Amino acid sequence: MERSSDKTRLARQATWLVGGTLAYNVIEAGIATWAALQAGSIALLGFGLDSLIEIAAGAFMLWRLRVELVSDDTESIETAERRVHRVIGLTFLALAAYVTVEAIITLASSSRPETSIAGIVLAAVSLVVMPTIAWGKLRVAGRLGSGALKAEAKETLACAFLSLTLLLGLVLNAAVGWWWADPVAALVMVPWLVGEGVEGVRGEAESPAD
Repeated sequence: MERSSDKTRLARQATWLVGGTLAYNVIEAGIATWAALQAGSIALLGFGLDSLIEIAAGAFMLWRLRVELVSDDTESIETAERRVHRVIGLTFLALAAYVTVEAIITLASSSRPETSIAGIVLAAVSLVVMPTIAWGKLRVAGRLGSGALKAEAKETLACAFLSLTLLLGLVLNAAVGWWWADPVAALVMVPWLVGEGVEGVRGEAESPAD
């Protein structure tokens, strides 16, 4: 168990990590939306919407960490932890729904977007940035004993996976015209997203403090 001073230090580290992710997601959402409109890409537009979902999750996580920093009341901290864990679980389910609907629409419409260099660069940068941030969050979450931060870190990893599928889809579309590669790869991720979402919601509901 970490000492109180260590808990405060870890909570501050977590705040910087979550805040940095939130700021990056704001930029990511803006660029993805702009690039999507330029190229007519449903996948890029969906990636921007995913960033908005992550912004919401990050905002709730910042609130939970603020409780950790300003309160010595264990019950208040645990209550905030459970609530944020549930919210993040719900955002996982929302993300799963978005991925499924977007993939089906893309496959059904045979949407063939134009090549988007901006989208390719954005996906490549996110593929490097997101796993690095997620690793930092998981490390701090383990020492802090925060299931909510761990769940939020997994959502960051989910963004990294979406970045990979987006990058593959955009590159394959630009290189060989395989427009269907992105939605098919994204659908592979849905069962994992649903599992994480259900775990987050049940984790809050089954808490003995409720």
